[in-house]
Amino acid sequence: MKVRRRARITALQALFEIDIARHHPEVVLEQRLDFAALPESGAAFVRQLVLGVLAHQPELDRLIGHYAPEWPVGQLAVIDRNILRIALFELGVVGTPLKVAINEAVELAKVFGSDSSPRFINGVLGSAVAQWEKWAPKLAAAGETERKA
Repeated sequence: MKVRRRARITALQALFEIDIARHHPEVVLEQRLDFAALPESGAAFVRQLVLGVLAHQPELDRLIGHYAPEWPVGQLAVIDRNILRIALFELGVVGTPLKVAINEAVELAKVFGSDSSPRFINGVLGSAVAQWEKWAPKLAAAGETERKA
């Protein structure tokens, strides 16, 4: 399995634990990285995803709420919610190519989600990508503002 996919799995597991158990993010991150045994490039990507998603969580959740209006974010399956957060963060901040981010999110949903998760994830991300130019710069700018503060 490729390093970036293993890194996304590790990030998803860490975000799931943080979301459910409310454990301290730095502790969870280090425990997950110890277990995953990723090369430094993979570990750096995990840190970027987890810390970035946490820093942008309010904006990411607003995006999810906008593109999945029938499903309140707090009522989404925890796995689905965190897969969407990772994918939207990758699309808006990291600069992962659109097709790659969507494909990786759907693959995570196939492995960790319910039977309906891949279709749901694909639909929400498809809607978001259709308006990517509208929201991505704002998400990236929010991160720049936070780093300067």
